[in-house]
Amino acid sequence: MDHLNTIERQQEIVRLTQQLGKVSVKELADRFLVSEVTIRSDLAMLDQKKLLVRSRGGAMVNSELSRELSLKEKRSCYSALKQQLGEAAAALVRDGDRVILDSGTTTQQVAASLTGHKDLIVMTNGLNIAMELAQSDEVEVMLTGGLLRKKSMSFYGNIAEKSLRDYNFNKLILGVDGFDLKAGLTTHFEKEASLNRLMCDIASEIIVVTDSSKFDQKAFHVICASSAIHALVTDTGIPDAYAEALTKQGVQLHLIEKT
Repeated sequence: MDHLNTIERQQEIVRLTQQLGKVSVKELADRFLVSEVTIRSDLAMLDQKKLLVRSRGGAMVNSELSRELSLKEKRSCYSALKQQLGEAAAALVRDGDRVILDSGTTTQQVAASLTGHKDLIVMTNGLNIAMELAQSDEVEVMLTGGLLRKKSMSFYGNIAEKSLRDYNFNKLILGVDGFDLKAGLTTHFEKEASLNRLMCDIASEIIVVTDSSKFDQKAFHVICASSAIHALVTDTGIPDAYAEALTKQGVQLHLIEKT
């Protein structure tokens, strides 16, 4: 593999680390026909970029769940699939619905697909989502307010929670960081989990929209049990065990073909 330049080699190191879970300096040096000093330099650079984690004698995978991706990073991941997921989730919304739309990049794609609906009221804690919906004359947009978490462009806190309690909503469209059959739906940020739990409590119907990378993942803060949701919009990468268990729980599955 001596034909690879530095950037190509580093990209291949990241791919190998993701695939194998961990790699050693010696193995990488042998594989790419470069010195161990060069590999250590590569690993230091990739660790700095948080694409992997340096360990004694090598490196380990830095899973997306062990660190939150920023909104900008998330936007570039699975963008075509997220657009399809957004369209499928928006198709479950009827004209005249009163909807809570959770913050996030997948739910932003839902918002983009809601602009053709009529007589819709959407309350969101996502500043980016409010901006997306502001382009539609037929959608009344409400923002929870609260403290702005700039990393995710989402509002949280007592003000956000209080604003939700004043209204009735028939649908909630929720994004998650982790989806585990035992642990349930989870997220990284404690204050967001608290707000999400309230959203689940006050909405008549809970629709979760997520790509299949979130299954078998557990973030620290629990939102609700998987059995509490009414519909799940995801892709065909969903593990069979999840599809079977959720169907038995009465959850409606809407699957997008994963290409």
